[in-house]
Amino acid sequence: MLSKTRGIVLHSMPYNDTYTIVHMYTESFGRTSYWVARNRGRKTMVSRALFFPLSVLEMEVEHLNTRDMQRVREAKSCYSLTSIPANPVKNIIALFLAEILYRALRTKEPDARLFEYLYESIRWLELSEQGIANFHLVFLMELVRYLGVYPNAESYRVGCIFDLLNGVFTGQPPEHRHYLNEEESIIFFRLLRMNYKNMAVYSFSRHERTNIIHRILEYYRLHLSDFHEIKSVAIMQSLFD
Repeated sequence: MLSKTRGIVLHSMPYNDTYTIVHMYTESFGRTSYWVARNRGRKTMVSRALFFPLSVLEMEVEHLNTRDMQRVREAKSCYSLTSIPANPVKNIIALFLAEILYRALRTKEPDARLFEYLYESIRWLELSEQGIANFHLVFLMELVRYLGVYPNAESYRVGCIFDLLNGVFTGQPPEHRHYLNEEESIIFFRLLRMNYKNMAVYSFSRHERTNIIHRILEYYRLHLSDFHEIKSVAIMQSLFD
């Protein structure tokens, strides 16, 4: 069955000499895996160069619910990404966030609100000129809203600490070990107030950035099943060393 859908590239890997497997988050089918021919010939309308991490594509696909792997018949960019591939900082951020999405988005059920958030966020990254160092922080904190595990920001009070396991600010340390100290909790609350429009106003030290990324990833691991180690986080940290 031929269908048209938009899709966001999360991860790709060679399968054999003929095909690459591309994992995408699509508007119509949720998380989906596709065969993409490695050599472009007369019988294919698909260029492998389109499948850069976080590329947003318009596609015509063969989609059968009985198959684990689908096929892309035609593909073209929804909008051209020029600054993300060319800008080293944006490039690394894109690779990092694509890996996050690859680990976090597992469902094959479509979610129009989530797809639109991702679509518009990638446009922000492409077009932004200021506050880029904070983009991934805003992205990660907003993403959990669409994943259904957004923290309770209204529980914040001066002097509170953040309970990572229960997603609330509290006046006393919980009995488990998954919580932020007071200094980390202040930074975490600042993150909850950030967005793409004001992200250039906020600044963090190298130590604060390194630490808070790990704490955000800990929050993801606690609340999302099968959320494995993010290998590209080390590369992200190197941006701020």
